[in-house]
Amino acid sequence: MKKIIRRAGITLLVICMSAILMVIALFFNEIRTLATLKKVDDHPMYQMRYYGDYGFDEFLKVGVKSNSDIEDFITKRLLKGLPINLGVIGDGCTAFVTRNEKGEVIFGRNFDFTYAPSLQLITEPRNGYKSISTVNLTYAGYTEENLPKGFSIDSFLTLAAPYLPFDGMNEKGLVIALLAVPEAKPAYSSSKVTLNITTAVRLILDKAANVDEAVELLKQYNIYFSGGIKCHYLIADAEGNSVLVEFWDGELKVVTVPENYQIASNFVAYNGLNIGYGYDEFDRYNRVKSAIEENNGILTEEQAIELLSEIGIYDENGENKLQWSVIYNMNNLEWKIFTERNKNKLISFQLK
Repeated sequence: MKKIIRRAGITLLVICMSAILMVIALFFNEIRTLATLKKVDDHPMYQMRYYGDYGFDEFLKVGVKSNSDIEDFITKRLLKGLPINLGVIGDGCTAFVTRNEKGEVIFGRNFDFTYAPSLQLITEPRNGYKSISTVNLTYAGYTEENLPKGFSIDSFLTLAAPYLPFDGMNEKGLVIALLAVPEAKPAYSSSKVTLNITTAVRLILDKAANVDEAVELLKQYNIYFSGGIKCHYLIADAEGNSVLVEFWDGELKVVTVPENYQIASNFVAYNGLNIGYGYDEFDRYNRVKSAIEENNGILTEEQAIELLSEIGIYDENGENKLQWSVIYNMNNLEWKIFTERNKNKLISFQLK
């Protein structure tokens, strides 16, 4: 009887060990990824390094035509069947590209929104460029009552983050940020794959080394505006080139400026249309313009940080809507971010 019990115990142990090894093998990269998840700010803001293949080359062959399409792809490809419900973006943002006192190209960006926990995501795809990007976790279904909790099932939805970047910089010093606009009239071709607004950002971060490459890549795809929220993209590279990509008259339009800086806010700039929401998008634009011109076309890092903290949006009740502010240095690949105007608590990272 003792031998039988011993053999049964050994058999059970072997079965358990085998099951554990199978789970580890199946979720190896997911486990490695979630093990890097950490909270870096109490807003909260998290940071995570993604390991393994997130299937973006596969995604680029099929694309999406609705939120449900991308939800299905992410559920099957990244989340092992765990469903995800994508949110939408909105509210106001401001971005600018200029140079600092050293002649380095810098890119500043505010993201103004209702409550938005965020994630700094580091990716290094085998067939693409390494990058760091900022993800709005409300877009992955997280709320103030439901937040990632370290290495647990509550954090599993963060694995969808490669498909949800709102701004970012890659190892070539290329930066892109999306900003909402009230109107857009994109082209559509049945022969082209369709991307949504955040996967278009991933496309540029993974595949483009400069502004020209970014524009040519975007021309190869249709753009679907998730949740009906329209947007445009400010894109800049380490050489100081920049464009504002907008969608108008059934075409992709490239807005350039003669100045050695460029600014984007929540209005359509193509051909001087200046179609805005009717709030403070023009005031924010003009405040950035004045700050840059008063400093002879440059901003020190300290001035850029101060400017971002000043122009963030408050709602009609005086509540802060500025969720995060980020400064990208596209020459030394340094990235500094802070939340809720807390400019004295900078989080820094260097993309090496």
